[in-house]
Amino acid sequence: MSEGTSAKKAKLETIEPIGKRVLIRKDADKKRTKGGIELPDSVEIPTITGRVVAVSALIDNDDDFPIRQYDRILFNPKHAIPVDFEADNQLFVVPIGDVVAIFRSQS
Repeated sequence: MSEGTSAKKAKLETIEPIGKRVLIRKDADKKRTKGGIELPDSVEIPTITGRVVAVSALIDNDDDFPIRQYDRILFNPKHAIPVDFEADNQLFVVPIGDVVAIFRSQS
């Protein structure tokens, strides 16, 4: 197969977490406090909320973990592993033990 042919048949890559892990798209860091104070770009404020992009098969098949794709969650970033997959997204593989809350809307 020539290089031109292989370039045309580029496959879409996906990330599937394994074990007791989920893939999270981290929310953007906030640069303004609730009081309206603008923070300089040099200040790093860890945002620990995000959306679940993918759930491992182990978690998906376990009723003890009520987490599903697209859930908005609160997580501890200490053990989060950054994934350099898409330049405009902040993706992290996070152990399920570091997911501390799921945001649910009341119906």
